Amino acid sequence: MFKNNTFKNITLTLILLACGYIVAQLFNYSKLSDKEHVATEYMDKYNVYALKMPNKLFFAEEKVPLERWDVKESLDREMLVNTYWQSQTLLFLKRANRYFPIIEPILKEENVPDDFKYLALIESGLIPTVVSPAGAVGFWQFMTPTAKDYKLEVNREVDERYNIEKSTRAACKYLKDSYKKFGTWALVAASYNAGRTHIHTQMKLQDAGTYYDLLLGEEPARYLFRILAAKCIMENPTNFGFRFRNSDLYPKIPTRKIKVKGEVKSFADFAKKNGANYKILKFFNPWLRKPYLTNKYKKEYEITLPAKGYINFAFSEYKKPEEKKK
Repeated sequence: MFKNNTFKNITLTLILLACGYIVAQLFNYSKLSDKEHVATEYMDKYNVYALKMPNKLFFAEEKVPLERWDVKESLDREMLVNTYWQSQTLLFLKRANRYFPIIEPILKEENVPDDFKYLALIESGLIPTVVSPAGAVGFWQFMTPTAKDYKLEVNREVDERYNIEKSTRAACKYLKDSYKKFGTWALVAASYNAGRTHIHTQMKLQDAGTYYDLLLGEEPARYLFRILAAKCIMENPTNFGFRFRNSDLYPKIPTRKIKVKGEVKSFADFAKKNGANYKILKFFNPWLRKPYLTNKYKKEYEITLPAKGYINFAFSEYKKPEEKKK
């Protein structure tokens, strides 16, 4: 077909260049088509909205001065972050359904405002076993020295920072001590994050009387507004686009308490004898740090397990086991 190699090579080169040009044009057309497709079909369906700020807002029955532009913009930032970080906020809503019913009555008994349940949420994401890079532990993110100051047991075998009931009571005592020092719950929340000494020092240096007048670093400056944003969204989730059924939320699991006064050689055996397994026992008792308990001082502990019939129950149906049998 080809008379010589030179002509053959030139012809092949021209063919390859032509093919390359056609492919490039098709690629460019494909990209253009995708852009047009997105613009015409999807962008008219998906919108990102600015959020309507509340006209009034209170934290622990203290008025938030939303008439101030700096306060309003700080809240706006956290509202946007938490509204459009949908996966995290939806997980907050799911977990809150399980854990807020445990935290709320303790706050009430201890005379601490109910809004502080959102502080626990911001501290830990309501993950019972969370540990910060600094070594703070549990829902209320206690460091070891502070935990011990507030009568929580912390050692190799037992760490009550992971115990939701006991750590919540300890946190209540800490918060009330802070309130005696600062006199406002907003400053109490700020000091929980930044430390009492730091907040007190900055108030003196800046001659500031309220949290909203303080110039603070990035984290403590955002801290209370993160709590406020969580409160606004979680009290009215549908207003922010969150849609879910009750069965989508994590339910509070009925439990029973088993008292232990002596040694437990194996919690795996202990769990089996009580109709559970080691995984379930650890889920409800993350404060037990070893698979055994020496308990040389014969202290009484309460170990939590699901109520009988609730270990392998399909909780999404929201029916008691005996109701399912009918």
